Amino acid sequence: MTPVPDTFDDPEQRYLVLVNDRGQHSLWPEFAPVPAGWRTAHGADTRDGCLAHVAAEWTDLRPAEPATPADGPPPAARQAAPAASGPVGPAEPPVPYPFGEYDGLTVDPRYADLRGRPGLLRVRPPHGDDAWLVTRHEDVRAVFTDPRFSRAATALHDESRLTPDPVHTSILGTDPPDHTRLRRLLARAFTARRIETMRPGIRATADELIDAMVRTGPPGDIVEDYALPLTGLVICDFLGIPFADRDRFQEWLVAFSSTTALPPGEARERTAAMHAYIGELVEERRRSPDEALVSQLIRVRDDSDRLSETELVELATVLLIAGYETSAAQLMNSVHALLERPAQLARLRAEGVTPAAVDELLRFVPVDAHVAFARYAVADVELGGTLVRAGEAVLPVLPSANRDPAVFEDPDTLDLGRERNPHLGFGHGIHRCLGAALARIEMEEGLGRLVARLPDLAEAAPLEEAPWKAGMQVRSLWHLPVRW
Repeated sequence: MTPVPDTFDDPEQRYLVLVNDRGQHSLWPEFAPVPAGWRTAHGADTRDGCLAHVAAEWTDLRPAEPATPADGPPPAARQAAPAASGPVGPAEPPVPYPFGEYDGLTVDPRYADLRGRPGLLRVRPPHGDDAWLVTRHEDVRAVFTDPRFSRAATALHDESRLTPDPVHTSILGTDPPDHTRLRRLLARAFTARRIETMRPGIRATADELIDAMVRTGPPGDIVEDYALPLTGLVICDFLGIPFADRDRFQEWLVAFSSTTALPPGEARERTAAMHAYIGELVEERRRSPDEALVSQLIRVRDDSDRLSETELVELATVLLIAGYETSAAQLMNSVHALLERPAQLARLRAEGVTPAAVDELLRFVPVDAHVAFARYAVADVELGGTLVRAGEAVLPVLPSANRDPAVFEDPDTLDLGRERNPHLGFGHGIHRCLGAALARIEMEEGLGRLVARLPDLAEAAPLEEAPWKAGMQVRSLWHLPVRW
């Protein structure tokens, strides 16, 4: 454990409140590793803020046992957790995570090593609680489907995460019954039949963007000329958000995905600006409603009170993030992967963009840079040979699960004709992506129109020189120059 000469000598004056299994509490500097046997009971705050929290929330305080030896951690920090029975994980200390910055579309080979070893790996992310890293397909599916792994419980902990602050994820941060209520409110807008009616418009938008690229002439940029405007126009029209404002909210959206790309203070400012923008839009749509989803949610909020104002703003924000940034990243990353594999690109041209081809790109092409949102065990759960105790966090790794050889034959090969493909590209269980049908159509039409209209599409600069955004949770490119 990193020695701490003065427990309260934190250069940033940021502290955690710790609790152990005996119910004792301690203040602890954020920069120092959390001692064994302890977990966070209150997130990072100033020392005075932590003390104020103690005064307001804890009414049955007792002094901790005397400290021995005097130069060790605070008294409360030396109480080890009782030994667990049943399967346990490795006894090694937590490993710093992420292992490193992501490298293009490469899935870190260390995940393959972890899939082959017994148990789960205990990791220490840059922010929040230590967690168990979940890398095997079977185990990731279990985390997504077992109600003993909770998203709502993250609010009771200092959520294990890569971002400086927890991301307010609205529906993604709930369990039933709240999750059921929110999902039902959205379900009608996302039915397969309703989404299919959008296909002609998506195809027309793709053609208009390609027309503009052809008029300008090569080289073009798949990122700025195609993927971002295609998914942006679609989701803005769907939600009722002015696409003309994209230069404003594109900058703000970076804050939700930033791990190290932005200083924490700037990320908070951009997040607040995004929520303020959506809040102002909600008021505008109240005055002048349309038929888009935000106006529909406002009617639900105002007529039946089945949705709070905060939930409305966060839902609209999350849908914009997923429909714009994540969908664009999937499209541009898929084009990059195909350009790297001319034989598969030729197959796509010959056979067309089939559902099987889209599924394979969703499996093979990673969008998550590292892990999905944390879940917390609400009961002791045996997972992958490790006993995950109640109150402990797990971090599922979707790129690793989608390359598991126990499920996928030759998993590190892109095979657009793959027949059996239970990928987790859209997640799984109750939190499976609500917009999966829309994302599929954007992939089918976005790729289909490209290969049909630009049959000689090729990279206009070496692919290994393509600039990737660093310090982000979502893998995406700054630019992808192409010629035709």
